[in-house]
Amino acid sequence: MKLRKDSKIYVAGHRGLVGSAIWNNLKARGYDNLVGRTHKELDLTDQVAVRAFFDEERPDAVVLAAAFVGGIMANSLYRADFMMMNMKMQCNVISEAYAHGVQKLLFLGSTCIYPKNAPQPMKEDCLLTSELEYTNEEYAIAKIAGLKMCESYNLQYGTDYIAVMPTNLYGPNDNFHLENSHVMPAMMRKIYLAKLIHEGDWDALRKDMDIRPVEGVDGKASNEEIEKVLAKYGIENNRVTLWGTGTPLREFLWSEDMADASVHCLLNVEFKDIIGIEKYSSVHYGASTDGAVDRNHSAGRGGAIPSLGEIRNCHINVGTGKELTIRELSELVVKAVGFEGEVCFDASKPDGTMRKLIDVSKLHSLGWTHKVEIEDGVQKLFEWYKESIS
Repeated sequence: MKLRKDSKIYVAGHRGLVGSAIWNNLKARGYDNLVGRTHKELDLTDQVAVRAFFDEERPDAVVLAAAFVGGIMANSLYRADFMMMNMKMQCNVISEAYAHGVQKLLFLGSTCIYPKNAPQPMKEDCLLTSELEYTNEEYAIAKIAGLKMCESYNLQYGTDYIAVMPTNLYGPNDNFHLENSHVMPAMMRKIYLAKLIHEGDWDALRKDMDIRPVEGVDGKASNEEIEKVLAKYGIENNRVTLWGTGTPLREFLWSEDMADASVHCLLNVEFKDIIGIEKYSSVHYGASTDGAVDRNHSAGRGGAIPSLGEIRNCHINVGTGKELTIRELSELVVKAVGFEGEVCFDASKPDGTMRKLIDVSKLHSLGWTHKVEIEDGVQKLFEWYKESIS
């Protein structure tokens, strides 16, 4: 299905890191009929509310960029929440999209779906070949279920639901809350706050804490209270302590690049392009006059198609195909922030997976490559962060 410029596109998670970038990318391409809802306006874990939303809006396409996310600490603390909330959101949005005749859907996952000891760089075909990394197992299982939903709906019902698996993302609207942020924004804020403490710039520090309180402590607290809570996160006067050894290798992708890749896939990539077959037998359901799916209208047979063999791993890796160590990342952040203090690593804390480089050859074959390199991206992120607290 090809989308028109006036097609109604629902972007779930349109205020988030990736969702906001996808929204802006679509706007820039002339797709103005966009629909978004904040979490307060629509709880995607509420099946009744999601159904009512689709009844009312009836989008032509859906981008599922909403998720319950976080780093190693959050994954460890909220294991049940990471599994249940993501599964509920995915099941509700995908099932209601199908029930309301949506033929084009883009599902955003994560490269944490891959096994802990997967061969590097990780190809799409290494999915489910061995055990997952324990620290993010629940989130990974939820995302695997999501991409399998897309794959299965395509095979059974002839839909065009594309699943993309981005590497570590960073960029405008990133989450800088220390309790549940990812590695780069957490590192950047820690180093910046340690610099402010050293410089005695309590006005800037209090402004930062007012915008993003830490464990309920904001800029109205005393100097002692602020320093005490920041110390719990390794932030001290001109000194920052980061988790792990600093040796794990990570790949990072600028969120606006991710958005561009996502929109490219939404507009230009079809399921047949991914599986490499021009014509495959599938079920195509139309919509009845009241908007409900007409399950009596079909043009073939979906599901298992013996002549095509086993069809799996139809998701698409999205990244740069380049990596650096966490220590090297910290050096880029130090340079961007202008920090002259000490960055230490606490080897008693977990590193997580030691290497997570993805193979992006499938993405390149579908006509897209990244633009922003990590050195420029770190500087751009710090500039955005400073503007967010100015």
